[in-house]
Amino acid sequence: MSETLVVAPRFCGPPDSANGGYVSGLLARGVSGAFEVTLRAAAPLATPLDVSEADDGARVLTLEGRELARGVRTTLALDLPPRPALEQVEAHAGDCRAMRTHPFPRDFVCGPAREPGDGLRIFPGIVPGTNRVAALWVPDASLCGSGRSVGPEFLWAAPDSPSSFPLLEPEDARALEPMVLGRLCVSLEGELAAGERALVMAWPISLEGRRGVAGAALFAASGRRVGLARATWISLAGRS
Repeated sequence: MSETLVVAPRFCGPPDSANGGYVSGLLARGVSGAFEVTLRAAAPLATPLDVSEADDGARVLTLEGRELARGVRTTLALDLPPRPALEQVEAHAGDCRAMRTHPFPRDFVCGPAREPGDGLRIFPGIVPGTNRVAALWVPDASLCGSGRSVGPEFLWAAPDSPSSFPLLEPEDARALEPMVLGRLCVSLEGELAAGERALVMAWPISLEGRRGVAGAALFAASGRRVGLARATWISLAGRS
């Protein structure tokens, strides 16, 4: 397998690089079951990138021979906390502390500066009385191919950014901002259609030093589970 992909500026995370969940989803295209992508360097925007298959079967994303990301097949098992009611999620949309101090306001997934139909506009809020966050999401038609199903790369992107918010909610975690995605493992179990309301939920798994791990799940409004994710986040605070 050898191909070239280009990430359009629309799909940024930080201003000059691609959203990590979106890039991971592109690398996972056509893969069934759980797939884990390790992001080694930021993927630039509007730049031809090479995708190839390594001898061990891994998918590798490179730029002029430098490895940016590597994806491998794996397994994923998570203990899911209870799913909150949609009404409760809607009432607390965007009230995560880190949403108010967002370091990348034009992030494709959760950037508050994105207009409807441009970014995903997934704005997590705290689930009262818990350490979980959740957000509603209505996928735009521009995220679909020739049919009405949302592209799998966007289903990968949806739980990416929200999974950082429960890690940053505690007061003593404020010094960790900003954090960037280091690894994302996703198992897609279903599809979403354009205009179909969905729920994204995320919860902390561990936080040690500058490294945090969170779980996430994506549901259709009916409660049907669309996918599971485990994300590893790395703090950039204090780095020059």
